Amino acid sequence: MAKFRARQAAGAAVVITTLLALAACSDPGATAASAPSSGSTVTAAGKTFNLAPEQNRVKVTVDAEAAALVPDAIKADGKLTVVSTGGTAPLSLFATDNKTLIGSEVDIAFAVGETLGLTVEVLPVAWADWPLGVESGKYEAVLSNVTVTEARKEKFDFASYRNDLLGFYAKTDSSIGEIKEAKDVAGKRIIVGSGTNQEAILVRWDEENKAKGLAPVEFQYYDDDSASTLALQSGRADLTFAPNAGSAYKAAKDGKTKEVGTLNGGWPLTAEIAFTTQKGNGLAVAAQAALNQLIENGAYAEILDRWGLSSEAIKKSELNPPGLPNK
Repeated sequence: MAKFRARQAAGAAVVITTLLALAACSDPGATAASAPSSGSTVTAAGKTFNLAPEQNRVKVTVDAEAAALVPDAIKADGKLTVVSTGGTAPLSLFATDNKTLIGSEVDIAFAVGETLGLTVEVLPVAWADWPLGVESGKYEAVLSNVTVTEARKEKFDFASYRNDLLGFYAKTDSSIGEIKEAKDVAGKRIIVGSGTNQEAILVRWDEENKAKGLAPVEFQYYDDDSASTLALQSGRADLTFAPNAGSAYKAAKDGKTKEVGTLNGGWPLTAEIAFTTQKGNGLAVAAQAALNQLIENGAYAEILDRWGLSSEAIKKSELNPPGLPNK
């Protein structure tokens, strides 16, 4: 039987292995949604995902003004090398050949690079390896659900391309309505990852509720996805609270859950996911111009819709937007 613990006292120590990924400002390598092992497409709840190596990505054209902003060092070989961690559907995962990286992050990388007139190569790396690789210039950029933080801005430049969202998900036939604020989670049994941003938010909401005399949250932690899914589907838990991208993909893939609320990952502040480059080399400026061109011509919206992430769209890419504060 999978290990599980529940606690009602906010702040109580819980030492377990967690199911759910850390929020986007941390390693996204393990999520509630994992890549299928076979089949070129997966269809559920009216959504089809192409998981084959041949992606037929959204077509883009070179934008001369954006391309003129590409640093000379990158123009010299005409190649943009981008890294992503893989294993995190629908952001970046391996296709059915188990070697080709696909996903929304990969599509954004190709769209930005091609808009800049560059040949694009996307490589898989471990989460721990991208900072040194980008900082040293070994890789030009990382697209791997990287949240903008003030600490990271000391070493990297950013061009934002997606909102960092967390999502509440319930069983498809659940009677739970919209989750928008603290009082909406009072008395609920909620599956959450230990040590994550979402757990920290839930603890704050729970403390607020108990101070008002409302019923406490029952925090549930599981050590694998199957156990979490069973708990939700059997009625032992009411909700999951995790990074929205993986949960949205899973809901569309199997049709067994529904989104009942989203919250910015930096709550009460705003956190954004960004195209991350070496600080001061000028590539982020070109990437921002390319992203805004993609937003304007509709290709950006097509890419997010293709992977079920339309709810995370931004209206405009910003260069080095305000980041989450240093802890």
